[in-house]
Amino acid sequence: MFGYIVRRLIAGFLVIVATSVAVFALFFYGPSNPGQVVCQATSPRCPPERVADYNQTLGYNDPVTEQYVVWAKGLFTGRDIQFGSTTIDCPAPCLGISYYTREPVSELLKERYPATLSLAVGAAIIFLPLGVVLGSVAARKRGTSTDRLMVGSSLIIYSIPYYLLALMSYLYLVIIWGIFPQPEYNPFTENPWAWVSGLLLPWLVLGLAFSTQYARFSRGSMVESLSEDYVRTARAKGLTQRVVLIKHALRAAIVPVITIFGLDFASLLAGTVFTEFVFNIDGIGVQALNSIQDQNFPIISATALIVAVFVVVCNLAVDILYSVIDPRVRLT
Repeated sequence: MFGYIVRRLIAGFLVIVATSVAVFALFFYGPSNPGQVVCQATSPRCPPERVADYNQTLGYNDPVTEQYVVWAKGLFTGRDIQFGSTTIDCPAPCLGISYYTREPVSELLKERYPATLSLAVGAAIIFLPLGVVLGSVAARKRGTSTDRLMVGSSLIIYSIPYYLLALMSYLYLVIIWGIFPQPEYNPFTENPWAWVSGLLLPWLVLGLAFSTQYARFSRGSMVESLSEDYVRTARAKGLTQRVVLIKHALRAAIVPVITIFGLDFASLLAGTVFTEFVFNIDGIGVQALNSIQDQNFPIISATALIVAVFVVVCNLAVDILYSVIDPRVRLT
């Protein structure tokens, strides 16, 4: 298994490098003028001479390969970034400096990431167990009214656009009926109860939306698992229905579900844009969206890099879990 993990880490590192190179290439060959963006962020008047000065001091006139090497080196050693006549220290890992606030991007992400992490973890705790349980019950009751009710309900909820579901939940449950308090992020270390109450509605909405697809995936996988020979053998041995379902059928059926969960959880960690925007949670998803609108390239590139890292790490974790959940899988 050690050799497998090393090979996956190398492959994951190459994916991260390729992602960062692609982002740099798109930015370098795109129509945007970073000097113009930096200048407009500091002053409404931007003569061509000042724009050219910003491009020169920030190194945007250098070849893209040289810019990339400087950026990659800064991840490990840090670097000094010059905005015109001002030099700003960017400690490692240096992901750049925001064009607007002149703060290190790593610090901006560090401030907002706890909110996104809280949303992702809380929603995952809801939608994964809920979806697996509902799917397993539907598979066990296959063909009955219970099965049809669960499948039909999940399809109805899944067909509703998520942004509409989140917006209507916020409008009615918070604004009109006042059932839930105003959503907001409060650090867990400062006030655990405020942390839970402020994120409860976003957790429930996000968890409900995701649980529908996990219920359908779990049902299909469970139906296939229940028809396997080893399940019939377990029943023939006189094992209880609970042991057959949980220890034998579910253990094999959950493997493909874990694959989907790894990708979904990575995307949630990379930023729950709609959830943060609708419920006014200041996370990295909203920050990335605003950065795209503002053409704040350092934050855009840093977010793309974080997405690649999360996808690689989550996929590696899922592959390792395979051998633990299903003994038939061997990593070599």
